[in-house]
Amino acid sequence: MTPTIAEEPRVPDPLTVIREDDRPVVDFPGGATYRALIGDDNGDGIPLRTGIQTSEPGYATREHSHPYVEVLTVLSGRGEAWLDGEPSTMAMDPGVTIAIPAGRVHGFRVLGDAPLVTYGIHSSGKRIVNYK
Repeated sequence: MTPTIAEEPRVPDPLTVIREDDRPVVDFPGGATYRALIGDDNGDGIPLRTGIQTSEPGYATREHSHPYVEVLTVLSGRGEAWLDGEPSTMAMDPGVTIAIPAGRVHGFRVLGDAPLVTYGIHSSGKRIVNYK
């Protein structure tokens, strides 16, 4: 009887390297900018989208939802986030990560006089936004 030899692990495809400074900045209405890191234009075959949003003091998102989970990590600044229909808000401070359930209408706003900078992950191969 011939012993079974485990297959060698498959060598992964080459790494995708993205440099933040090489990515375009898009203006959002109301005082925010968004820089897609892994976006629809460069993320073919990658099953998520990521980006950095910088929101100026006084900025608030339009209430919206996504048909997938969205994860936001606060890099700097302060804000608060909410889910539509919930009575309370969640503090957004540096180091805080929030996971927003698929299909839930949500929003966030900047608190204080410093920009709120967030790193977002959309758990989909295409960024989809449904505004309320």
